[in-house]
Amino acid sequence: MFNFKSLSPRQVSAVLAFAISLLVALANLVLVKNWTIAMGSFLVLFLVSYLLIFYFLQQFIYRRIKLIYKFIYQTKASKREEFYNKYILPQKSIDEVKEDVEQWAEQREGEIELLRKNEAFRKEFLQNLAHEFKTPIFAIQGYVDTLLSGAMDNPDVRKKFLQNTSRNVDRLVNLMNDLDEISRLESGEQILYKQYFIIQTLIREVIESLSLNLVTKQVSVSIKKGCEGPTYVFADKEKIRQVLINLIENSAKYSKAGGSVIASVYTTDEFKVLIEISDDGIGIEEEHLPRIFERFYRTDKARSRDKGGTGLGLAICKHIIEAHGESMHVRSKTDVGTTIGFTLSSIREEEGNRNTNTHQPIP
Repeated sequence: MFNFKSLSPRQVSAVLAFAISLLVALANLVLVKNWTIAMGSFLVLFLVSYLLIFYFLQQFIYRRIKLIYKFIYQTKASKREEFYNKYILPQKSIDEVKEDVEQWAEQREGEIELLRKNEAFRKEFLQNLAHEFKTPIFAIQGYVDTLLSGAMDNPDVRKKFLQNTSRNVDRLVNLMNDLDEISRLESGEQILYKQYFIIQTLIREVIESLSLNLVTKQVSVSIKKGCEGPTYVFADKEKIRQVLINLIENSAKYSKAGGSVIASVYTTDEFKVLIEISDDGIGIEEEHLPRIFERFYRTDKARSRDKGGTGLGLAICKHIIEAHGESMHVRSKTDVGTTIGFTLSSIREEEGNRNTNTHQPIP
């Protein structure tokens, strides 16, 4: 069946011209009863009406459509685009043009929605940032004002208040350092010094460096049986050390008294190694999981701030892993525990490209 919706401007002009010419020719044939005059009027009228209809379609419809296309792409037309507007666009049906405009509208709607979300995240981030700075600053201000108001004469009070002030100053310094770290990671200024090292050895070093805090919190940390290694990875050792410290400290912080934190290492294939840190702590509600790597995002703001930290640890971890070209993931269930993992390459990138076809492992 003939589909009128898919007609080009030329075809539309031809159909309309043919219909008009045919009606006039039939009228002449009925009234004049002369086949020659009827055929002559048909041909002349068809040619004239075709040219007129096509001209007006071009001038009053497709010129405006071209303006719409220029507005969509928001740029001065290049030679290639001018060729498209002159020769390709007129061959499109109105329905095809409509589809193009609808597709553009959907893309813009998606961009607008993303901007709305980013704006909401920006406002939330600024509110959290202000709160994180305000808390220690107000505490310092309170201690200093109290000392200046006469408490300085009491040695015990003076020492206690100065110690509290020092802790809040340290908190501000840590916050600034973490923000600076994230800024450098996001801007790409942070250079990675990659090398081969055994990931299990690094995990043991991190556990040893945190042993005093872990004993205080009554949390045990170990490497899962069967994952003792050795497993080589190719990464920035000090940056991965920072990731492991943040993850293990975070797991210990939210573990129950007498709980345990387990580090697991798996070789997924000859190119990738998966490292996971699991705890049996309070867990994270499902609604919070997509956002735990955001800066300052806390699943329970009051309880999280009581436990200390800047709220930037997981965000820094995510940026470091992404700077390595890898990814992080999280699994959690309330009152069961949380597992946060990340992947690392086991070989250099150039070695991976060279060995993709041979599948020979690199020692």
